[in-house]
Amino acid sequence: MKGFITQNRAKRRAKIIKDGGILTKDRAMAAVSFIVIIFVWKVISHAAASELLIPAPEKTFFVLVKLVSSEEFLLTVWFTVLRGLLGFLLSLAAGLMTGIAAGLNKTFDVMIRPVLVAVRATPVISIILLALIWLATDLVPVFIGFLVMYPIISTNVTEGVRSVDRELVEMAKTYRVRTLRIIRELYIPAISPFITGGISNAAGIGWKAVIASEVLSQPRFAIGTQMHNSQSYLMVAELVAWTVIAVFLSYIFEVLIRFVEKRTIVWRQEIS
Repeated sequence: MKGFITQNRAKRRAKIIKDGGILTKDRAMAAVSFIVIIFVWKVISHAAASELLIPAPEKTFFVLVKLVSSEEFLLTVWFTVLRGLLGFLLSLAAGLMTGIAAGLNKTFDVMIRPVLVAVRATPVISIILLALIWLATDLVPVFIGFLVMYPIISTNVTEGVRSVDRELVEMAKTYRVRTLRIIRELYIPAISPFITGGISNAAGIGWKAVIASEVLSQPRFAIGTQMHNSQSYLMVAELVAWTVIAVFLSYIFEVLIRFVEKRTIVWRQEIS
């Protein structure tokens, strides 16, 4: 028995060391990629020989530091993130409800599918221009984020519900397994990877749509508004700096989503 435990511990240590080595290698490759990007950026800016076209990386960095230390920076970032989160939460709630209903009911799926296709096919710029007529400026990014993310989440949830083995569900009902247990042990594990996958895809596209709608709607505190102002006054370095901030926030969201996705996988393995 002791030998078996010792062997398992040795295997776990070997796996940890292996995973740590892979992680270190991945970080090193990411660092090299970042350095290459900065180098290419520097070469292009030097060749352009004009900060009105492409500012140098060091110039953009100094402007970035100045923006981060400004009084309105946190408010600007906070309100943009808040609009993105509101749009995401609304799309998640609606996507779960319609996605589950469409997965369980063929008639509802036939009815809702043209709506999802229409929303997906409509150009985002058209929806933004219409939303500018219908809604207040602060609500336009929320509305756009919702419309962009909702079809993706709803479709993924529907596919997740359909992936559940119907024979297992029928067998569980035959043996009078409680409905809550069926949902917890059959439906939720099957749907969870589809939800996290849908969230990952929707969040990336939705974040871009929120920023784009802010550029046009121009709320008082918004990253998109700052980008528009920078472009209007030809402050290219500031425009690039705000772009870097938007990309960094998107990266943070992506890391959080991946973390939740990994935890979901572990949870599924534990209940299997």
